[in-house]
Amino acid sequence: MNSQIPASAVLQIHALQVAYAGNVALDLNSLSIGKGEIVGVVGANGAGKSTLVNALAGWSRGSPTVKGDICLHGVQVSQWATHDRIRAGLLLVPEGKLIFSSMSVEENLSTTFTPKAGPGKKVYSRDEIYDLFPRLKERRQHLGSQLSGGERQMLGIGRALMMGPQVLMLDEPSIGLAPKLVAIVLNTLRTLAHSGLSILLVEQNVRAAIEVVDRLVLLERGKSVLEGSAKQMENDPRIAQAYLGVQAA
Repeated sequence: MNSQIPASAVLQIHALQVAYAGNVALDLNSLSIGKGEIVGVVGANGAGKSTLVNALAGWSRGSPTVKGDICLHGVQVSQWATHDRIRAGLLLVPEGKLIFSSMSVEENLSTTFTPKAGPGKKVYSRDEIYDLFPRLKERRQHLGSQLSGGERQMLGIGRALMMGPQVLMLDEPSIGLAPKLVAIVLNTLRTLAHSGLSILLVEQNVRAAIEVVDRLVLLERGKSVLEGSAKQMENDPRIAQAYLGVQAA
């Protein structure tokens, strides 16, 4: 896994600030993601993790004031509408919310728009999604509402991959999942990164995230307070004590 910040990033963020009614929820100086790299963003509840990916996706439950630069392959997308960011390949998979509960797995994987493939942009077919997640093929006639949390997460990732992401963002993909399913989902992300996909992984489960990410960013109260390679962060006393549950030397 790569431990160095990429010189030429697929996604670059600079001076990103998100505020609700004047209260700053996120104040991030910089962040970059290279081709085929997984960057993990971790922190406690309320640290600003979901605020970050929502701002990058261009949507929010409230009406925040968002400032700063968001560049995809050097193109400024900060002022773009959400659907334009999606078409450009900046895609967010929220917590199991990218699926249609009243449709079968097969129907869910047949209803996405089909973008044109291009340099650095792979559009996955339904068969390729089934290869990544054999469990979905086994349940292809099941409705979305009949799937387990892990299966819903797989289906949400599958739908996103069929939209041709250049950067895939995931918000807490392991939440509520059994450890075995967490491993399946996160190991699949590692496979996708090896194929060249850039991934931004928001997680509260630091122990799981640190096994698959290249770099880890720790958010506290909306600010980045620590960043480094997975190995560096695993050995950092602040991570070890607070998030990995081990006694620092």
